Amino acid sequence: MKALMRADLSVALKERRADEAKVVRTLIAAIDNAEAPPLPAGHAASVTLRFESGAAEVERLCLSRSHLRRLLRTEIEEREQAAAALDHLNRADRATALRAEALVVRRYLD
Repeated sequence: MKALMRADLSVALKERRADEAKVVRTLIAAIDNAEAPPLPAGHAASVTLRFESGAAEVERLCLSRSHLRRLLRTEIEEREQAAAALDHLNRADRATALRAEALVVRRYLD
């Protein structure tokens, strides 16, 4: 799915669709964060290593299709809830933008 998103990001950037590119970047980052392995208890969040050591990379988690779908649904729900709140604040312009973002995310659920 990330490969598809990266391809879509490239097209959006070339076609200067900045709003779509922003959403796709956010989705890629959300997936990257979800793939990060949990930090073992008692370990520091950051450690200084020499670049040549090869120890700076850790194996990423492999997310299941259901996990990815749940992540995407969460992204959609957050945008729709924020849009509803903005409607109550008479910020229809921003609410419309958030609903458009939710539509971009929804493309990846199919």
